[in-house]
Amino acid sequence: MRCLRLFLLSLGLGTALASCLSLEPKPTASQAYDWPVYLGDKASSQYAPLTQINKRNVHQLEVAWTYHTGDVWDERFSQIQTNPLIIDGLLYGASPTVRVFALDAQTGALRWRFDPPRADTTAAANGTAQFLGVSRGMAYWADGEDRRLFFAKGAYLYALDARTGHPIAAFGQGGRIDLRDGLGRDATNLYVSATTPGVLYKDLLIQGMRVSEGADAAPGHLRAYDVRTGAIVWTFHTIPQPGEHGYETWPPDAWERIGGANNWAGMSLDEARGIVYVPTGSAAFDFWGGNRKGQNLFANSLLALDAATGKRRWHFQTVHHDIWDRDLPAPPNLVTVERDGKRIDAVAQITKSGFVFVFDRETGAPLFPIEERPVPASDLRGEETWPTQPFPLRPAPFARQHFTEADLADLDPETHAALLDSFRTMRAGGQFVPFGTTGTVLFPGFDGGGEWGGAAVDPEGVLYVNANEMPWVATMVEVETRPAIESAASLGALTYAVHCATCHGADRTGGAQQTYPALLDVHRTLSQAQVREIIEQGRGFMPSFQRLTPSEKDALVAFLFGEPEAADAGDRKEVLDQQAAPEIPYTFAGYHRFVDAQGYPAVKPPWGTLNAIDLNTGAYRWTIPLGELPELTAQGIPPTGTENYGGPVVTAGGLLFIAATKDEMFRAFDKDTGALLWETKLPAGGYATPSTYLAGGRQYIVIAAGGGKMGTRPGDTYVAFTLPD
Repeated sequence: MRCLRLFLLSLGLGTALASCLSLEPKPTASQAYDWPVYLGDKASSQYAPLTQINKRNVHQLEVAWTYHTGDVWDERFSQIQTNPLIIDGLLYGASPTVRVFALDAQTGALRWRFDPPRADTTAAANGTAQFLGVSRGMAYWADGEDRRLFFAKGAYLYALDARTGHPIAAFGQGGRIDLRDGLGRDATNLYVSATTPGVLYKDLLIQGMRVSEGADAAPGHLRAYDVRTGAIVWTFHTIPQPGEHGYETWPPDAWERIGGANNWAGMSLDEARGIVYVPTGSAAFDFWGGNRKGQNLFANSLLALDAATGKRRWHFQTVHHDIWDRDLPAPPNLVTVERDGKRIDAVAQITKSGFVFVFDRETGAPLFPIEERPVPASDLRGEETWPTQPFPLRPAPFARQHFTEADLADLDPETHAALLDSFRTMRAGGQFVPFGTTGTVLFPGFDGGGEWGGAAVDPEGVLYVNANEMPWVATMVEVETRPAIESAASLGALTYAVHCATCHGADRTGGAQQTYPALLDVHRTLSQAQVREIIEQGRGFMPSFQRLTPSEKDALVAFLFGEPEAADAGDRKEVLDQQAAPEIPYTFAGYHRFVDAQGYPAVKPPWGTLNAIDLNTGAYRWTIPLGELPELTAQGIPPTGTENYGGPVVTAGGLLFIAATKDEMFRAFDKDTGALLWETKLPAGGYATPSTYLAGGRQYIVIAAGGGKMGTRPGDTYVAFTLPD
């Protein structure tokens, strides 16, 4: 076995096959160990068999280098969520405005940088950079001297020469393809983006994408592209078309008009079996499904597809007819577990609800019992919720499932009394309580439970996952009827309610701790021309709304600035005819965390946790609060944990590294006990998953410190740590 390991390492394959063979290659000081795939490997293990940094010496870690991208784009919203790749001595990362760069992995010195052209065709009137979303990572492919780096910005997927950063001219049109092409309906003005990289199987790049979560969402097809030309090789319809499996779980014409059911979180690959495991999100509109009655396969599903052809092998749906935005938030982990003395190759999927579903990788058979339980019915007009939902019996959920009066935070009596008054006006309960026109507590909230940072697994079959324990409040608002529109409501108000209220709130007060800004006083910071430009081109995480008619755009700007509408009678009638009797009779009042007057979560701590779950037995090895708020610690309150974004990395040195927390710390824990072994303050919050690698005989751990989430300061820094010489 030792000879086999050395032979594989000599070919550069030892790391990739170690997971399958349960080996732990330990590179010597003269060897290199790369982080060549998003989240470490195609199994999404977030694990490295490195031991140079270990429990005994991790407290000695010091900064090896820092790199500043220099393009923080907004003092409130700029972020970096990238899990960088490290290949052949180069580190590949992305900046807040999705400039891609290569650094010397030992020194942090810049080797090259590529700044993609704007994703739209209209020049910015004020010269500011506009873009869509973030880049959580890249995909790397090589065949001899042909080495390519794939990443997306907005709707465009780029192929770069990994050595120079120059676009590969033979790929698509001058080095890029448009992800809107090939969707089977006109998606020219629809929101399509890809924040998470695809996965490579032989000469195929299997790619997911983000789409809108509203009524105008594009379909969430999965596509495999030829890595050399960019041509589509196969397509899997996540909303089945006539004759395809699952078609009967939708209205007959759903495939022509419903969108979503997309893979935005990434995917995992069993290369030996040729199976790609794809988690999908909910169908759109997220919060009312009366126009998509049925179970809605393959939304909210873990799909096992033949990687060469896209043919379905098996699937499991984690939420039937989702109206809670319970997207599967992260790639599943491929792991080998022991059951009754036998080794079983498994796939484990975390969820926003805090569940872990574990299946036989080959057959899809559950490795722990799953029970279909009755759930409440919706009282919204036209909605038909599915009568049951699946609950795994083991492992136990890694986030609390119920929110009652007894769970309300009690940091002080006055705050507790105010929370109690608010809570008694809301609906609450366990999972799958339908939203209504009265506020409903969703717990865990819209960001989990589990989130896009994902979980890590080690060769022992232990899964490590961080969790949020933040309650959110959801409220549905009935869209005005045609007579009311004609007689009273302005076109701008209706356009805002249909297209903007979900994020910015029905009352324009924003939400989600500055993730979505308030628009009540937009005239104080932006001109009407700038607002119109943002509507048409998008900005940061806001997609383009080019699809709105000129009259709708004019009316929306007038509404936001409190001015009379300028549309003439003909334009108004045309738009009113389009908006009459809207297919979706409700809009969403916005994403609102349930917090007290000081901004602390309305639930008793912990507000964030880190968990180690033995997937061999389903039992927990340990659970600890993750993060603390210094002002509360100073009052004698034990560490509460905080909301957290970004995942962990585990190593053979017995360590778990994670940043993620609102307190902007980067920490190392004993993976066996959960004991804190090291921590340091970052220049900004590390809301990303770190990477670890060996270069020049030294092990490094690197994190993107981009900040910007949860109202924290933004940053532009990559920080690498190593042991002293």
